[in-house]
Amino acid sequence: MTSTAIPPRRGRALSLPNILTYGRLVAVPVVAGLLQWPDEHWMRWTALGVFTAAGITDFFDGYLARAWAQQSTLGAMLDPIADKLLVAATLLMVVADQTIAGVTIWAALIILCREILVSGLREYLAELKVPLPVSAIAKWKTTLQLFALGFFIAGRAGELVLPGTVNIGSVLLWIAALLTLYTGYDYMRAGWAHFGTDEAR
Repeated sequence: MTSTAIPPRRGRALSLPNILTYGRLVAVPVVAGLLQWPDEHWMRWTALGVFTAAGITDFFDGYLARAWAQQSTLGAMLDPIADKLLVAATLLMVVADQTIAGVTIWAALIILCREILVSGLREYLAELKVPLPVSAIAKWKTTLQLFALGFFIAGRAGELVLPGTVNIGSVLLWIAALLTLYTGYDYMRAGWAHFGTDEAR
């Protein structure tokens, strides 16, 4: 009697939690495109609206996946990727239009370098079949980054409504950068015991 392999369930890839994650990926070029015109205030507000909607899906995709038992390896892979792309693309755009300037650029560099480092670490550990799940503090770090970037996206348009908008964003971004350093160290410590194990095989 021959056994037949169970085909992958396409419905899981098209579950609502994964669709929300896909939407966050689509939001990346939309937000970046709207920020191409930094002096058009209505574009900045539109970018903020799209960015906010994308940030909200970051909570609901994971919550619904757990509540409806629709977790998938695809969703687990795409969720942090979508977060990193949204944060990285927005950081690059607001640095390019000088909304982020001066010493605060270092906070942006810390965040970007850490994301690349952790992504490389995850890829290395995946080869060893060692999972590196997203920690609770890392989720808070991402949430704080999104809040900070929201103030930067509002930028000059936001200053007309709430003076000090960019300064608020700068303070939040530095706090996020400090959390970024801590979580990066935490991930490196978790992966340290596995460094070099592939050569030992």
